[in-house]
Amino acid sequence: MKNLFRKISKMVDARFESRARNFAITMGRRHWLSKTGAFIAGAALTPLLPFDRSAGLAYAAEKKADEVVDCNYWRLCAMDGALCSDSGGSMTSCPPGSDASKVSWVGTCHNPEDGKDYLISYNDCCGKAKVHSATQCLNSKGERPGYRMGLHNDVNWCMANEQKGYHCTVALVVGVADE
Repeated sequence: MKNLFRKISKMVDARFESRARNFAITMGRRHWLSKTGAFIAGAALTPLLPFDRSAGLAYAAEKKADEVVDCNYWRLCAMDGALCSDSGGSMTSCPPGSDASKVSWVGTCHNPEDGKDYLISYNDCCGKAKVHSATQCLNSKGERPGYRMGLHNDVNWCMANEQKGYHCTVALVVGVADE
């Protein structure tokens, strides 16, 4: 058994050595460094890429009919995410242990009580694990295609934070929209 192991070990070593030598002959150090640098730079930029959070909407469909789903509230007209009020926060504050995203998307929502349109800033709360039992709202009124990030709500807006994990979304009134 020892002889067989030694034989296999020698074969693997010889094969690895021949491939390493062939690689060294065909590719220069500068070429290898440029390819490795490009790979590392690409890997470092990967967390900045947006990704689709709409997969969690299946959990919203599982909610029972007798539970109150408050996604029809006027301030949530462009909301895409989980309500923070279901996980220890409120409509305007993130739950303990999470931080508001440094970037957000903005929507214009009509308040039927006073008849005015308001600018609403939707900030994702980042840093805690997502609560799958939270109410998921998908209101895409006025949503624009993904190439205009400030008007697109299917992006993980935690990309600018130190902690990138999405938890829930808050809706802050920024001001009255100009007519």
